[in-house]
Amino acid sequence: MAQLRIALAQTNPTVGDLSANADRLVAWTRDAAERGAHLVVFTEMFLTGYPVEDLVLRTSFVDASIDTLEEVARRLEREGLGDLPVVVGYVDRAGLAPRVGQPKGAPLDAAALLHRGEVVTRTAKHHLPNYGVFDEYRYFVRGDRLPIFRLHGVDVAIAVCEDLWQEGGPVSVVGQAGAGLLVAPNASPYEKEKDDVRLELCARRAREAGCALAYVNQIGGQDELVFDGDSIVVDAAGEPVARASQFKEELLVVDLDGLPVADAEPGAYPYDAGDGSTITVERLILSSEPLAPYEPEPRRVAERLDLHAEVYSALVLAVRDYVAKNGFESVILGLSGGIDSALTATIAADAIGPSRVNVVLMPSRYSSDHSLADAEELVRRQGVTSRVAPIADIVSAFEKEIELSGLASENLQARVRGMILMGLSNEHGHLVLTTGNKSELATGYSTLYGDSAGGFAPIKDVPKTMVWELSRWRNAHSDEGFLLAVDRPIPENSITKEPSAELRPDQRDTDSLPPYEVLDRLLDDYVEKDMGSQELIAAGHDPDLVTRVIRLVDVAEYKRRQYPPGPKITPKNFGRDRRLPITNRWRETTG
Repeated sequence: MAQLRIALAQTNPTVGDLSANADRLVAWTRDAAERGAHLVVFTEMFLTGYPVEDLVLRTSFVDASIDTLEEVARRLEREGLGDLPVVVGYVDRAGLAPRVGQPKGAPLDAAALLHRGEVVTRTAKHHLPNYGVFDEYRYFVRGDRLPIFRLHGVDVAIAVCEDLWQEGGPVSVVGQAGAGLLVAPNASPYEKEKDDVRLELCARRAREAGCALAYVNQIGGQDELVFDGDSIVVDAAGEPVARASQFKEELLVVDLDGLPVADAEPGAYPYDAGDGSTITVERLILSSEPLAPYEPEPRRVAERLDLHAEVYSALVLAVRDYVAKNGFESVILGLSGGIDSALTATIAADAIGPSRVNVVLMPSRYSSDHSLADAEELVRRQGVTSRVAPIADIVSAFEKEIELSGLASENLQARVRGMILMGLSNEHGHLVLTTGNKSELATGYSTLYGDSAGGFAPIKDVPKTMVWELSRWRNAHSDEGFLLAVDRPIPENSITKEPSAELRPDQRDTDSLPPYEVLDRLLDDYVEKDMGSQELIAAGHDPDLVTRVIRLVDVAEYKRRQYPPGPKITPKNFGRDRRLPITNRWRETTG
């Protein structure tokens, strides 16, 4: 039996920044070498970042990806790291003749093995996901090669991300061909409570492949997606061996022992992939002799975050990376004294530090004294930069020139506030954060070019009931990664008072919407579970409420299309996950 020390580089690449990503690969490989690793595994498409979307359809981009891969292999050799094998993801091309229905250039979601200054072997994702946030049939063609390389006597196979999630394909072939270790570079986006699914998946696939399995996932925010890490190593029986932290960069170094010593001959061998295709196994040898026995490092299994901790951490990471990767120095938002803006300000302060967070208090003739006081109290607690810009005179100036009443008059107030925020953004370069939650977006409870005006929407996918839960959680907890070092950053009155848009006298959210605990359960079934009206009624929802809420959701599609991007934290967000026509006469019926 043999030993191997593997290093899983749970890292945060930036889409399109190939040079910086290559620099990080070299730095992390050096760290792995200093810790005595025998193999380093980076994440899916690490060199290009993930997802790159239509960039893969540009010849120049794919050329740059391939050139960067080959250059970083040479650089590792030049810097004395060439003897340490590295598995890394990048974008390649299949070299197929153009045809209708095939992505331009036939790109591959590829992974390569680098060793001694060379790209020793290449492979590509076999199963292409085409559900949820994934559109990979639009971007890639399928891979049909499975490299198995011998390292210190152990045969190591490579599969990419979705190849674990679907039946058949590379995992099935590894089970037939035989290997001691399967490494799987991943870019698997976060959604709440997904970590248990991953562990069960890795355990099942390890048993199917008949070998230990190392799953390495990236972290970081990329537009609407957040990646949470949570890299996992299991043994051939599916038992957990090691696990990395969530939402943090980490080099997880793991010693594996009891691995089988291989004796299969090198060469190319076709196998039935069990999905109607054939995969060619390409066996090659880097080193045949097992390592001399050594003392293994202690194994690390990171503590799991609870539901609220992981959701809040995802939101903080999403804001931090959106700000940093898009070159912003600061953010700005309207602070009303209500719970949505209070939570958004707190997330921003935890993400980038309170000194870089700007808030504007914009009271109107309908703003309550306690709302202004609650907003001022949050500013005092957190130390964010604030200013007051009353809107009553500005609204009056509009009303002198054009007569508005009812909802149009209410919306004018929201649009004046949006105009103020966007003006200050233009003047000072701040990123405007919107403060709407998922319940409001679902029902159209927002104003186009008003409270929906902005560049990023941190709580866009957070239902209202969870907004309260997260606020209470943050007042009771912190984390070393949060940059706001204060206790109970959110005023209690912002959490406990009845929500109101305060756009007319004595207004309450319940004037227009059912209680949020009722609404959110119905929205979860309609939006996330795609239940029709009859299913919703069968699930126990009030028929009249079903009719009303479905109508609200359906007619607000045009608003959601114009809302800024925000981090996905639920199984189905408004954006990449849920795609419905704006012009649409289909209506659910309850009769």
